[in-house]
Amino acid sequence: MSAPEDTLAREAAAAEALPVPAEPRFLGLPVGIWPRILAPLVIGVLVLALWELAVRWNDVPPYVLPGPLLIGRTLVEDWATLSASLWVTLRITFLALAAAILIGVALAVLFSQSKWLEMALLPYAIVLQVTPIVAIAPLIIIWADDIDLSLLICAWIVAFFPILSNTILGLSAADHNLVNLFELYGASRWQTLRYLKLPAALPYFLAGLKVSGGLALIGAVVAEFVAGTGGNASGLAYRILEAGYQLKIPRVFAALAMISLSGVAIFLATSLISHLLLRRWHETALRREN
Repeated sequence: MSAPEDTLAREAAAAEALPVPAEPRFLGLPVGIWPRILAPLVIGVLVLALWELAVRWNDVPPYVLPGPLLIGRTLVEDWATLSASLWVTLRITFLALAAAILIGVALAVLFSQSKWLEMALLPYAIVLQVTPIVAIAPLIIIWADDIDLSLLICAWIVAFFPILSNTILGLSAADHNLVNLFELYGASRWQTLRYLKLPAALPYFLAGLKVSGGLALIGAVVAEFVAGTGGNASGLAYRILEAGYQLKIPRVFAALAMISLSGVAIFLATSLISHLLLRRWHETALRREN
């Protein structure tokens, strides 16, 4: 090795031996993440303040547009009823999301193993996806003859296609050179699927999961609107209809706020799962050194 090359090698080795400085932290979180947290919070506070100011300045009656403070007070006063309904809606949402994951991933794996099966069944999955759930929900409610089951089916129909399509794309995105290498070394189809295609499909599956989480909540709420069932086991959609009929508009907004915050929480949870699974090896989650 020449002298310049030897010098460069020693400098590179010395640089690798130096301890990597830890990123500064504030309240247990890296400093770099705080702008991503504070920026939307500041915008939200400003919008709510302007909303409250506009309602008070123009003396808008609460049955037309309640202010954020009134909505918050209503949320506290009606928490017992609204929280019970929220749990009903979230239960349907999570069951539908779990069914979408199981069925979507299973079908994607089957399609990746048989192109004939994919060509035969995928068009029907597309037809099911593009059919408006509002149009077929009444039929599902009649055919299922069980409210909970019909709500679950409606929410599943809305949620499963993003997982199916993204997982199919991920399984097809495995490096063809690596696939050829696996074949060269005599790997079975199961070994190729387990050690190559499934890891390659994981980022795509997680991207579909972020979308399906919100869609499952939307499907559950829409199905509840169509079903229109009352009683103790009613979801938030029925509470919105009930409050609207009674002109309790602050309660309508309180229920809408609970649905919106639940959707945000689902997205944050799926994003956290994606980060934890990908942070050590995938380019989308690795921190850039420069």
